[in-house]
Amino acid sequence: MKKMYQDLVNLPGPPSFEREVKRYMKQEISKHTDEIVEDKLGSIFGGINTKSKGPRVMMAGHMDEVGAMVTGITKEGLIKMQALGGMKGDVFLSQHMIIYTDDLEEIPGITASKPPHLTRGKKEDTPLKFDDLRLDIGAEDKEHAEKLGVKIGQMIVPRNTYIETKDGKKVISKAWDDRFGCAMALELLETLKDEALPCSLYAGATVQEEAGLRGAKTATHAVNPDVFLAVDCSPCQDSFEGDEISGNLNKGFLMRFYDPNAIMHRGMREHIERLAEKHDIKFQYYQSKGGTDAARAQLSRSGVVVATIGMPARYIHSTTSMIHKNDYEAVKQMLLTLIRSLDSETLSEIKANV
Repeated sequence: MKKMYQDLVNLPGPPSFEREVKRYMKQEISKHTDEIVEDKLGSIFGGINTKSKGPRVMMAGHMDEVGAMVTGITKEGLIKMQALGGMKGDVFLSQHMIIYTDDLEEIPGITASKPPHLTRGKKEDTPLKFDDLRLDIGAEDKEHAEKLGVKIGQMIVPRNTYIETKDGKKVISKAWDDRFGCAMALELLETLKDEALPCSLYAGATVQEEAGLRGAKTATHAVNPDVFLAVDCSPCQDSFEGDEISGNLNKGFLMRFYDPNAIMHRGMREHIERLAEKHDIKFQYYQSKGGTDAARAQLSRSGVVVATIGMPARYIHSTTSMIHKNDYEAVKQMLLTLIRSLDSETLSEIKANV
């Protein structure tokens, strides 16, 4: 995997704080094209082969990761937090977190967790909410915390430790959801920029996906694609006794055929199935209880044909997650094969197969 994957996961950027991620994306997109589309929320895409008379294809990751923002400081100097994205309180107990000031100075802390000595004999049945957690930065009191640089509205993300597993086949990091999709967009532009594609391609990333798929709505309107491909990490259950449609590492890309907000277009599903079989690309069917940017994109203007090409990942929406390099290759090969196949005739056949 290219270094840009590590570069991107190491950057901080929960919803509405994607500035540094976007700066990196714009810098890299500019190496491959002068055709850049930005919406007013902050999403960014690079266009290649834009003079094509074929379909307009949009491939999107999302720049934001789950995180938090400062909402207050207690008199004892502990930091109150507001979750940005779906986060479980018990997952974030006793975790290293970083508050970032406006100039990206780091203020390290740890989420306060009671040791068993203080809870012995007490029954706690109420699920812990993330917003009930407190971040301890070592401040003596509120005034001390403010002197250290803390103020309302600052972003908070987990401290990252990017590392490969012992077998060298998997990579552990925060923010695979969805810096993976961001880096994949850059790879596609780099790989395809000099090819005579049958379509035009706009590849990049949206903002505020974790806060309600907000960026996809405005970005899709700006690009106005015929086809929208969401590339996102989706949670695997293979380490929790999952089933055949709940996601596994090292079994190929995820064909998300259903989630509560987007049912995969039959024509697109069958087209991807045929391509995967023809080119021997591993995939697995995937049913999700969550959603991706494809849900918003499909309802743009008069409607868009969408698909989510999922990257299997364990433990997303936590302080860290795990992906497999073989699945990365499957996602990349499927996207390249699919984009190269999307001429006007093929898209007409897909759309007719409702």
